[in-house]
Amino acid sequence: MGGAGESAGTEVRAMGAVAREAVARGVGTAVAGGLAAVGALHAVWTVTPWPLRTPGEFADTVVGSGEGVPPVAACLAVAGALGTAAYLVAAEAGVAPAVGPARVRRAGVRTVAAVLLARGAGGLVVSGLGLAGSSERFRRMDTRYYAPLCLALGAGAAVTSRFPGSGRVA
Repeated sequence: MGGAGESAGTEVRAMGAVAREAVARGVGTAVAGGLAAVGALHAVWTVTPWPLRTPGEFADTVVGSGEGVPPVAACLAVAGALGTAAYLVAAEAGVAPAVGPARVRRAGVRTVAAVLLARGAGGLVVSGLGLAGSSERFRRMDTRYYAPLCLALGAGAAVTSRFPGSGRVA
């Protein structure tokens, strides 16, 4: 017995789905941009400790120990992983061309979310409680910036995987 009430309910549900998709698309775009920026920064670190002045300052602030910038291969590996994560989130959000099966991309985005959430939570616990032999400066940066950024990016990736964009780029 479909009346006006049923039609209005369907319309409200459809509007809710559109709103969720728009939010997921915006969140996915922001997360992909953040991941790409952090990946680019890791690539920059293959040649310079920028924005810090010296390799020693870099080790103290970004690594937490050691003498300087990590090996080039390590920086490139992290940059590549972050670039891949950025693509997966962007494709799932519908703002980059989607390649391959949707379920594989979605699993990739969920993995990105899980890794970032684990890094963020772990960073807060380990650095917050001083459980590792990291420098005081690194622990402060980790609890104020690095771990919260990971938590925000991980939560955003989770939102994107939950409500993927349907407006796929061709």
